[in-house]
Amino acid sequence: MNAISKTDKKKDQPELHSEVKQDIRWSTLMRNHAYMHTCGICGKGFSQQCHLQRHQWIHMNEKPFVCDICDEAFSQKCHLQQHQRGHANEKPFACAIDGKAFAHNSNLLRHQQIHTNHADEKPFTCDICCKSFTQSGHLQQHQRIHTKPFVCDICDKAFSRKCRLKDHRRIHTNEKPFVCDICGKAFTLNSDLKRHQRIHTNEKPFTCDICGKSFTQSGHLQQHQRIYTKPLACDICDKAFSRKYLLQQHQRIHTNEKPFVCDICDKAFSRKRQLRQHQRIHTNEKPLLCDICDKSFSRKSHLQQHQRIHTNEKPFVCDICGKAFALNGDLNRHQRIHTNEKPFTCDICGKSFSQSGNLQQHQGIHTKPFVCAICDKAFARKYIFQRHQRMHTNEKPFVCDIHVSGKALSRKCHFQQHQRIHSNEKPVCE
Repeated sequence: MNAISKTDKKKDQPELHSEVKQDIRWSTLMRNHAYMHTCGICGKGFSQQCHLQRHQWIHMNEKPFVCDICDEAFSQKCHLQQHQRGHANEKPFACAIDGKAFAHNSNLLRHQQIHTNHADEKPFTCDICCKSFTQSGHLQQHQRIHTKPFVCDICDKAFSRKCRLKDHRRIHTNEKPFVCDICGKAFTLNSDLKRHQRIHTNEKPFTCDICGKSFTQSGHLQQHQRIYTKPLACDICDKAFSRKYLLQQHQRIHTNEKPFVCDICDKAFSRKRQLRQHQRIHTNEKPLLCDICDKSFSRKSHLQQHQRIHTNEKPFVCDICGKAFALNGDLNRHQRIHTNEKPFTCDICGKSFSQSGNLQQHQGIHTKPFVCAICDKAFARKYIFQRHQRMHTNEKPFVCDIHVSGKALSRKCHFQQHQRIHSNEKPVCE
């Protein structure tokens, strides 16, 4: 029986070899004709004419497939279908190992590499900064950080990714394709819409693992967690900060650096916020409006101080005598009565004062900065200077409304003395 089997096998072998040879000839023939449709622009070959036509749309920048939700156009139908899954939040490609779902098959394939034995290998290295990546596509995306090839044709701002450029262009067009289906508010970015929708759902998916506090945005959680760590320390005084910009602001105290300069008067500031507030002096801009009396202010702190007039709120209380004040500055000045503190000292004569305004008035004695342009006489204080100028101009701004002829006087003290004539008031010697 074994002999027969061997004989049968020998009979079958020529037939088997002929089938294999025929398959090889057929595959070779197919390979020769596989790319018979060649692109005349880039030379790329295709097995079918329709594939060639679809490819040529890339060169012509033709995008016949348009999304009916946001009007974004694509050169291929499959790309449109992938894009529309983003609107529908459809994720048809699921990982068979951990069940994680993806909108695109390419994302699933990349994810599945995590489960392979070579997940830790990073064979693709950037030749500029030497950073390594597991996939060549990730390396290509990274390298755009160094080059930023996508440039806005309106303002010339450059981006490392095409999607970032698309997002940026909506600033110029004011396009807001992402609309909240609850309140109708529109947004430029899809991420902004998602963050907004958490207001309606009260969803706070980002939780602090130290105190359990939850946040609607990951950035807010990261900022919060720095409260516990304060990883940024000043190398001069070792003071620690939770945020980088706070450290940078603090370091300017040591360096006396003032990088924010007003382009109108060249005054420099250590903080950008201070510059913005200062510039409102030149523009007379007062964007902060009191909702009770419609008075406007250039600074938020000034508005808050003003609103205490309406509410009669006095949150700053002296811990010695219990007197309350609307402004913290008023409380500080008041407390110097109890402490007899005089922190403002004249650098010419050494005299000290409890308030900076009193020091400024005093320093005028030494300098006399107010000089009369007519007679060159100098004055320490502005109001005395103005009173002197009335001698030259013969200006008499204080007018008696009782006197028949409307008697006018150049000084307020003379005006007050004159009014006593009508009231028959006799000044009392103190």
